[in-house]
Amino acid sequence: MSEQASPLPLPKSRTHLPEGERAWSPEAVHILAKPTGAICNLGCSYCFFLDKELLYEGDQFRMSDEMLDEYIKSLIDQHKVPQVNIAWQGGEPTLMGLDFYRKSIEIAQKYKKPAMSFLHTMQTNGTLLNDEWCEFFAENNFLIGISIDGPRELHDAYRVNKRGEGTFDKVMRGLRLLQKHKVEYNVLTTVNHMNGSYPLEVYRFLRDEAGTDWMQFIPVVERVDEHGNPADLRGNHASERSVGAKQFGNFLITVFDEWVRNDVGSVFVQTFEASGRNWAGMESSGMCVFNETCGAGLALEHNGDLYSCDHFVDPEFKIGNIADTSIDELVSGQQQYQFGQDKLTDLPQYCLDCDVRFACHGECPKNRFITTPDGEPGLNYLCAGFKDFFHHIDRPMRTIIDLIQSGQEASLVMDMLARQEQPWAEALQTAGRNDPCPCDSGRKVKHCHGAPARPDAIKPLPDQLGTPRDPVTARGIRAAATRNDRDLG
Repeated sequence: MSEQASPLPLPKSRTHLPEGERAWSPEAVHILAKPTGAICNLGCSYCFFLDKELLYEGDQFRMSDEMLDEYIKSLIDQHKVPQVNIAWQGGEPTLMGLDFYRKSIEIAQKYKKPAMSFLHTMQTNGTLLNDEWCEFFAENNFLIGISIDGPRELHDAYRVNKRGEGTFDKVMRGLRLLQKHKVEYNVLTTVNHMNGSYPLEVYRFLRDEAGTDWMQFIPVVERVDEHGNPADLRGNHASERSVGAKQFGNFLITVFDEWVRNDVGSVFVQTFEASGRNWAGMESSGMCVFNETCGAGLALEHNGDLYSCDHFVDPEFKIGNIADTSIDELVSGQQQYQFGQDKLTDLPQYCLDCDVRFACHGECPKNRFITTPDGEPGLNYLCAGFKDFFHHIDRPMRTIIDLIQSGQEASLVMDMLARQEQPWAEALQTAGRNDPCPCDSGRKVKHCHGAPARPDAIKPLPDQLGTPRDPVTARGIRAAATRNDRDLG
C-alpha cells in the first residue's frame, strides 16, 4: 500500500444546528479549479464535461487575474491544515498558458501562512506539453495527471481531437517529456466500452510501455435519455460508450489478479489502495466515491461559481460564487453539508444490507440511476461489477492488511500466493479440458485456467469509433463548420 492517496481530514459535523450556525467545519477541501471551464482542444467522444459549455454560452472561458487572486486567497483561508492542494483541471487547463500558472505560484506565496506548504497539481491530456511546460512543473514540484486510455488502438477509439484524429502520439510525447524532466506524474485511464474488454493489455501497457507506477482507473458512465441523447444527471440509461457493470468488475478483477501476483509494492492502483484502506477500517479510503459521505471535493468554474462536485456542475448544485462569499462560508453551509450526507442517507435498503457496503458505500451518487432487484430506485449502475470485484479480492486483501498491521511488507503476499497456488498449478498440468478447474472456481478447465491464451493483437475496432463529440453551443457548431469547410477546400 502507499501513502500517496492520503485522505483529507474528516470534517467535524453536526446534524442539529442553531439558526445561522455552520453545518460542518472541514479542515481542508479539495477543489478542482477549471480556469478554462469546459473548453478543450480535444473532442473525446465520451466527455460529459464538454457539454457544460452550455452553462456559460457566449463566455470567453478564461479565469481573470482578479479571480485567480481571489480563489487562491480564499482557498488558503479555508485550510486549517499546513498543506494546501491547488488543483487545476478542465476542459484542458494548459490552454490558459504558462503565465497564468506562474502568477498562481506568486499569489500562493503572497498569501502563504507560516509553516504552510503547497501541492500544485494539474490534470491534462498532455497534447500541448513541451520542454518549457515540463521545466516549470519540475521547478515548482507539480504533480501531473496525464490521461491515457491504453495502447494506440484503444486510446484512439474515443480520445480524439475535434477533427476525429487520434491523439495517442501527442499524449505519449507529452508523457515522455514529463519523464525526461523528472516531473512527478500519474496516469488516469478512463475505462469505457472498448478498452474495458482488454484489462491486461491496458494494465501491461501502462506498466511496461508507458512506464508508470501510479494508475487511476475511472469508469465511463455516460448517462443518456431513452433516445440515446446525452442527459447527464437526468439520464436513466447508460450510453453505448459506457463501460458495462459486469465488464468493469471483470476489468478490475483481471488487473487485480495480475497486480497481486506480480506488482504489489512497485505499482500502485488507486482503486486497490482505496479498497485496502476500507478493509483496514481506516477513517477514509482516500477516494470520495468509496467513503460513506462526501462533500469535501468541489469544482470551481472559471468565473468563480462553486459547485458541490466535479460531477455535479449543474445549476441545482451551484452553492455560490467566491467573489461574493468565501470558500469557507460556502463549504460549511447547510447546502454542501447536506449534499455530502445524502450520499449515505439516500442509499436503498439493498445497499444497506450488502455485505461489501463497507468497501463501496454505494460508490458515486452520479451513477445511482437504476433500481434494485425489488424495484427501489437509487442503485448504482456499476453495483454488480463492484460486488464481483470486492468479493473476489476479499481473501488476498485481508492477507495484505494482516501483513501491514504486523509490520511486514505488503509485497510478501506475492510469495504467499505463489506457494498457495503451486499445488493446483501442478494439478492443472494433468487435468482434462472438461475436468473442474483445480483453482475451485467451479468452471471447467477449458473455460478457466486451461483456456487458450489471449491473442496479443487487439481486434480491429469498429469504423464508427474515432468520432469527436458533437458540439453543443453555437460557437462550437460554427467552429466545426469552419473545420469542415477547410477540409473540403
